[in-house]
Amino acid sequence: MPKITLVKKNYKYYTTNKIMAKDFTTREENYSKWYNDLIIRSGLAENSAVRGCMVIKPYGFSIWEKMQEALDKMFKDTGHLNAYFPLFIPKSFFSKEASHVEGFAKECAVVTHYRLKNSPDGKGIVVDETAKLEEELIVRPTSETIIWDTYRNWIQSYRDLPILINQWANVVRWEMRTRFFLRTTEFLWQEGHTAHATEQEAIEETERMLNVYADFAESWMAMPVIRGRKSPNERFAGAVETFCIESLMQDGKALQAGTSHFLGQNFAKAFDVKFANKNGELEYVWATSWGVSTRLMGALIMTHSDDNGLVLPPKLAPIQVVIIPIYKNIEQLNEISVKALEIKNALERKGISVKYDSDDTQKPGWKFAEYEFKGVPVRLAIGPRDIEQNTIELTRRDTLEKSVYQQTNIEVKVLNMLEQIQSNLYQKAATFTDDNTRTVQTWDEFVDVIENKGGFVYAHWDGTPETEIAIKEATKATIRCIPHISKYTDKGKCIYSGKESLQRVLFARAY
Repeated sequence: MPKITLVKKNYKYYTTNKIMAKDFTTREENYSKWYNDLIIRSGLAENSAVRGCMVIKPYGFSIWEKMQEALDKMFKDTGHLNAYFPLFIPKSFFSKEASHVEGFAKECAVVTHYRLKNSPDGKGIVVDETAKLEEELIVRPTSETIIWDTYRNWIQSYRDLPILINQWANVVRWEMRTRFFLRTTEFLWQEGHTAHATEQEAIEETERMLNVYADFAESWMAMPVIRGRKSPNERFAGAVETFCIESLMQDGKALQAGTSHFLGQNFAKAFDVKFANKNGELEYVWATSWGVSTRLMGALIMTHSDDNGLVLPPKLAPIQVVIIPIYKNIEQLNEISVKALEIKNALERKGISVKYDSDDTQKPGWKFAEYEFKGVPVRLAIGPRDIEQNTIELTRRDTLEKSVYQQTNIEVKVLNMLEQIQSNLYQKAATFTDDNTRTVQTWDEFVDVIENKGGFVYAHWDGTPETEIAIKEATKATIRCIPHISKYTDKGKCIYSGKESLQRVLFARAY
């Protein structure tokens, strides 16, 4: 790590160079490299020995744990229970729902044998061909099939409904082009799978869970989203309708942050899941499924972070406040530590996660740069003069603004600052989204915006899959959603075909 030059100023030490000076790519230079470098150098994740897979490191996993904790409570508050289903799915299960198998066939990892043996020459290991499975197993790409095979045993009567189950799990989808968190061969997620007696109940569940995701994205991640339904081409394989939340990243590309699917009776019919209604008549069950994944980690990074490193919303930051002592000798450190630990305890009593970094192997300037890069929302610096004057310096990660406060009731001031940071990050992201959302009237306008400006584009579409495919092939832009709520409800002419269009839909290039 390059040497950091420090200057002494009123017993405080400041870095004279920014973290980006340490050979860190900026967003403008190369957004993709900035994203990868940021993840590796902030200690979120690293590549593994398995192609397309990653190791989520403790700092990154602690953010995911906070996401899990918040979402899990939201699921349970809406009546859902956690369960777990097998990682392996019999191949025959996929053939029971035609569109489902077609949608996932190219991504499936298949287990064909269950044993290895020494090679004949004794120099390696080979597959034991005598240990071939009678039926090949698919490594879980999603769990609809194995779960609905199970539900057949759980459901006989309307009294058994609804079933509201969530699963925290890993899945495997054999991706050819991977990127940290956004698209990996193996990733972590949750998947909800519910069973209902009526179509209306299932539709309400689908919409309810979409709103849960949107609330989490906006309230916890400080990330504005647009709610809507997918076009038929973009629907989940096997769904009647797919609803989604879409967000806009700083490079002008869209990211699908969560999906909720109304499955109708497709899987119930495929797996013969029926129930006796109140009149004793047999009916097929109505179904939903919904999920978010570690892709949310990528969304969090790209929504807020900057050329100085990570920027984390306080609600999801593993460390919300770091306290750094400024001292010349061990006597000063001991004196500062007494006061710093008092402040730490006061903050923790307010429910704030705090780290007091008294490690004497690194200079304060290095620590300032390190915690700034890791996105810690608030940094407190305290030195000998602060002890004398009962003051402390606070620095906000979102704006990098420094302020000096009296130590009295500092926990209240810090709590207010954390709330301000959470709100400011959302407002900043919302302003960016608004500034990069445009409407177009013609095909030439559409191409110009997509090619030269990016962002969200509202445009008229004639509603046909053929036109949607043609637009994607010509521009790489897709229909992100047909918004639930939109101010662009005017009728018009499709930008591509010129045919009648009932409303504008949301286009963008996407991850």
